[in-house]
Amino acid sequence: MSNHLPGSRHAPPKASSMLEALRGLGYSTATALADIIDNSIAAEADEVAVGFHWDYQRSIITILDDGKGMTSAELDAAMRLGHRSPLDARDPNDLGRFGLGLKTASFSQCRRLTVASRKAECTSCLMWDLDILETADEDGWYLLEGPAKGSEDFLEPLKNKAHGTIVLWEHLDRIVTGGFTEQDYLDLIDLVEQHLAMVFHRFLEGPRPKFRILVNSRPVAPWDPFLASHPATWSSPIERFETEGGTVEVQCHVLPHRDRLDPRECERAGGPAGWPAQQGFYVYRNRRLLVPGSWLGLGYGRGWTKEEAQRLARIRLDIPNSADAEWKLDIRKSTAKPPVSLRGRLTRLAEDTRGRARRVFAHRGQVIAVPGQAAVSQAWRAEHTSGGMRYRIDLNHPVVKGVLDDAGPLRVHIQAMLRVIEETVPVQRIWLDTTEGKDVPRTGFSGEAPAEVLAVLEIMFRNMVDKKGMSPKMAKDQLARTEPFHNYPELVMTLQG
Repeated sequence: MSNHLPGSRHAPPKASSMLEALRGLGYSTATALADIIDNSIAAEADEVAVGFHWDYQRSIITILDDGKGMTSAELDAAMRLGHRSPLDARDPNDLGRFGLGLKTASFSQCRRLTVASRKAECTSCLMWDLDILETADEDGWYLLEGPAKGSEDFLEPLKNKAHGTIVLWEHLDRIVTGGFTEQDYLDLIDLVEQHLAMVFHRFLEGPRPKFRILVNSRPVAPWDPFLASHPATWSSPIERFETEGGTVEVQCHVLPHRDRLDPRECERAGGPAGWPAQQGFYVYRNRRLLVPGSWLGLGYGRGWTKEEAQRLARIRLDIPNSADAEWKLDIRKSTAKPPVSLRGRLTRLAEDTRGRARRVFAHRGQVIAVPGQAAVSQAWRAEHTSGGMRYRIDLNHPVVKGVLDDAGPLRVHIQAMLRVIEETVPVQRIWLDTTEGKDVPRTGFSGEAPAEVLAVLEIMFRNMVDKKGMSPKMAKDQLARTEPFHNYPELVMTLQG
């Protein structure tokens, strides 16, 4: 008996063509593996072990978890494409949506996908093989039982688990391509580890986290994009907004200037993509990171772009999985678009955070206040004119003023020299070096030995005390409020009258 609708034709897609098309969704190896690990978390796994095994064209990748596992019927459903509708209500902690992640993520990297699962002392195993489907008759939707011949040993680790699941990728044609070497494989492992450390950092954090990920037996350390534990990180109060899809939670952060970080902290805080690329909103869904730094098309008029001046701005944004449609979440769980009802409020929060980040980034161009004291004397000041921004040496800076006061007939020549310096500041070169390089240019005696700073300090101190008649205390107080020596209070205090 036919179940066809009247006046309709049954038009199922051909399996091989459909699956080959789905391979082009745009997964990287790292994002594909993250999708597989989502399933492990949903299965309440405490540990996921990702294994990379190099053997040239026979290289494989395995993902083994100790989750609750699947029965034969559950595995059958999990291996079918679209076994659940994206419109179905989900458990609040579910990381899935489309019922495609396991398959599309795997096919994006390999031609043979095998999944074995153990539950209630029973083990089931099913396999998709794109090469076999390519020669299949009719629609060709043939899900094969058991592993391929010769691949049984790859599934052996599951036998040591009371329950759990292992995913096996073989024929890695999207990874091991022409010219791909073992070193490339090792580099890929590093990229995957960095990505997983970022995407799942909130699951991996804590002194004794319940969940952990291993990559080739090495535990993945979480990467916190917000440096929340650093005393110099600025964090806003948490704000919550009610939307049709549920509660959205936002917290803004401005990371410390590099001067407040040691070299190792600075390099690590830059993240997998580097400081400028990691700015913006970090969109999470059930604590799982979806978007690792984006301004989400927000801004006034034209959307904001990633600029060096805002490199320290990072905003945590949590959405529930009931808001997937509202945020236009894609299959790869890598893009999200804020609903119209939130765009204005998110833009205002982001604008404030961007402004704060810019002030921290460019703090040497700002008036810096020392608690309980006058503002720090800056060597440079910015002038806003109708013709644009100009940068001038502050002639009242103690060092500059001291030289000019004692210059006598050379004063006019020194002033001319200062004017030449002002007119030839390589602003464009500095900006290019800053935006194109890995770090900002060194200033303020950065990286210099204390003895170098102290030598300059002693010259200024002697001039103030011996020639200007200041008391040693007054001279030290003024130096402590003078750029760049305000960064070296301990050296200032060692000066002897």
